[in-house]
Amino acid sequence: MRHLSKQDLHDILLGAAILGTGGGGSLEHGIKIIDKALEDGCVFTLASAEEIPEDALVGTPYGCGSVGILSTDMQKIYNALDKIDTTPEVAAVKTIEKYLNKSLYGLIATELGGANTAVALEAGARLGKPIIDADPAGRSVPCLQHSTYYLENIPIYPMAIANEFGDTMLIVKAANDERAEALTRAAAVASFNHVGVVDHIGEWKKIKNALLLNTITLCLKVGQTAREAQNNNRNYAYDVSQMFGGKVIFEGIVTSCEWEDRNGFTYSDLVIKGINAYNQDELKIWIQNENIISFKNGEYFVTVPDSINIVVNQTNMPLLNPNAKIGMEVTVFALKAFDKWRTKKGIEILGPGFFGHSIEYRKLEELL
Repeated sequence: MRHLSKQDLHDILLGAAILGTGGGGSLEHGIKIIDKALEDGCVFTLASAEEIPEDALVGTPYGCGSVGILSTDMQKIYNALDKIDTTPEVAAVKTIEKYLNKSLYGLIATELGGANTAVALEAGARLGKPIIDADPAGRSVPCLQHSTYYLENIPIYPMAIANEFGDTMLIVKAANDERAEALTRAAAVASFNHVGVVDHIGEWKKIKNALLLNTITLCLKVGQTAREAQNNNRNYAYDVSQMFGGKVIFEGIVTSCEWEDRNGFTYSDLVIKGINAYNQDELKIWIQNENIISFKNGEYFVTVPDSINIVVNQTNMPLLNPNAKIGMEVTVFALKAFDKWRTKKGIEILGPGFFGHSIEYRKLEELL
């Protein structure tokens, strides 16, 4: 097992935010909770798949919610409530362990993103558990069922839900992952738009084959690549694309970025007017928490499960939703999805059809 330094952790979170396709939560928040845990003397440990005992009990903690703005009256109600002294994700792990009367051996990030990868790392460090070098998404995803666990029929329950006010809930059984998503999303809406969750509790031997392996190490490498580019005043989109099998697909200026919060999700149509080699073109990206579907000059372009990633040129940092501003100069690059997502079932779950677009998914390398 490997102890992770502060620089390792910052690189992992930068890489996770880049791979998060606009979602996965706030990178700033992720770094904040990691730095606080380090200040408190916590040790962060990364374990490879081969290091986990076959009968070890593992779980997947994460945050669920949206960035919707609450009314003044609702904010007053929430602000009057006492807060717990830990993160909701740590509280959720403690809740499931109490229910099972067993300790989890290690934790798995639910996706790659600046906050959701961080909360798994932080929960592991706070609770003395390793983070496992794997995840069930390989990117950020909008719904709980957008998971390679789902592809492999690993049940999501039992699962625990907690919020910052000390409310805790258990879902001992759910009809399916869609029902678990609906129940968790409802809890988030009633909890200042955020809950901590831990799910997919199971023995390692039953869990491991459903996962995408070595993805935390991938985040580390992507983050290191981006940091080195930033230090040399290069737009990291080109370095990351070249090193990790992707392609820069657009450069332009944001001209429209209206968004709304609906049913616990953030929706937006981000419109970018082309510059440089793209000055005759327009790119529109439809967002449901993450960058999901792109249209170039009104025609379908790169779509899920391949990833659409945006760099803010002025800061050379990933554009996370819904932080786009009119006038931002951006670079857009795309990366290929993991093979599990390019199977028939994977495309059914995380392809354009799931989001109501009746088109056939075309692989990134075929489009370009």
